[in-house]
Amino acid sequence: MTGILFILYIALGSALGFGLVSYAGLSIPVAIALGAVTTALLGQFHLLFSHVITAADSSDRMDALELSYEENDKRMTRIETRSEEVEASLKSELSERRDALVTEMRQLEGLIDRLAKSFETKLSRETSEPIAPQDDALLRTVKAALQDGRVDLHLQPIVSLPQRRVAFYEGFTRLREADGSILLPADFLDAARRARLLGVLDNMLLFRCVQIVRRLAERDRRVGVFCNISPNSLTDPQFFPHFLEFMKENRDLAGALIFEIPADRFENRSRQMREGMEKLIQLGFRFSIDHASDLALDLPRLQESGVRFVKVNGDTLIEQLRDPSGPRPVSNINRRLSGEEVAAVCSRFGVTLIAEKMEEEVSVVEILEYDIPFGQGHVFGAPKPIKSSLMQETAPPQDFIDRLSAFG
Repeated sequence: MTGILFILYIALGSALGFGLVSYAGLSIPVAIALGAVTTALLGQFHLLFSHVITAADSSDRMDALELSYEENDKRMTRIETRSEEVEASLKSELSERRDALVTEMRQLEGLIDRLAKSFETKLSRETSEPIAPQDDALLRTVKAALQDGRVDLHLQPIVSLPQRRVAFYEGFTRLREADGSILLPADFLDAARRARLLGVLDNMLLFRCVQIVRRLAERDRRVGVFCNISPNSLTDPQFFPHFLEFMKENRDLAGALIFEIPADRFENRSRQMREGMEKLIQLGFRFSIDHASDLALDLPRLQESGVRFVKVNGDTLIEQLRDPSGPRPVSNINRRLSGEEVAAVCSRFGVTLIAEKMEEEVSVVEILEYDIPFGQGHVFGAPKPIKSSLMQETAPPQDFIDRLSAFG
């Protein structure tokens, strides 16, 4: 468009020059010069006018940009304000949910304590029930065995797999009658519980286990001993302080002595039992739970509670590991575990699986397919009494027996 206008300006200048020559009678050079000047002036006016228009357009554009920037700034401010409001709302909601969860946990803890107290009350009621004549005779036999120190220790090996090397022993309590016959736990435990003598039994068994561990250490045999204790011993205000003091004196054996409690009592433990376990854990001792019904183990909880071994019936273990939809441990792995992975995942949380009650060789072959590290059962060895000479060496001193018997 600008080029056309300049051609028009030249035409106007030429027409002016031609008119000056034809009508004004000016000479041709003068007419040409005046025409050129006219063309130049028209071009200058055009350029000046164009600059004015361009400047106005630029100013309008700058104003529009400034308005756009201001609008964007306002939008950003509104977005930031909204983000802060959302963040504050989320924090408030999370805080409320956390408080609600804490409240629910406290209520649950209170419920567990009430259930534990109810259970203990039921036990105390059972204790106050009249004792049948046959129970009375059995109770006299139990008390006599305790007072005379006829509490024997039988050991059953726990072997590493597949080597079948003895890695641990489990200690079992047996009472000897005056004529030398043996009373099994199934015969005397109920009577001992009714008479509140389980703590006495646990302390005597513990004394022998400690002495056995010391004898094994002297022979440079790095073999641990599982010592069964009654959950009631961890909550009994009479026996537990004596029990704890004895363990403080022998805390150097923490790496070789493992306390074992039933899985169902661990799952339903009271606050007093939990506190008793924590005091032993603080001394460095570890725990094992036996008779676990399935593999739905809460590994983080077990790790936090000081449980380092879990015993599951060998046949149950094989059945659940073989089943792709069978129970699996709770862990931080967000996918379903295969049977071959279960033992390794447990070990990541410091929990070792032991296949107990292994009775047949075919079961051993099957359990090896799943890399279970330890086995226990008659196929590896039945519980056997320690040698009579060692029985005498590890017998509790008379003042120890008298102190414990006084509680019963």
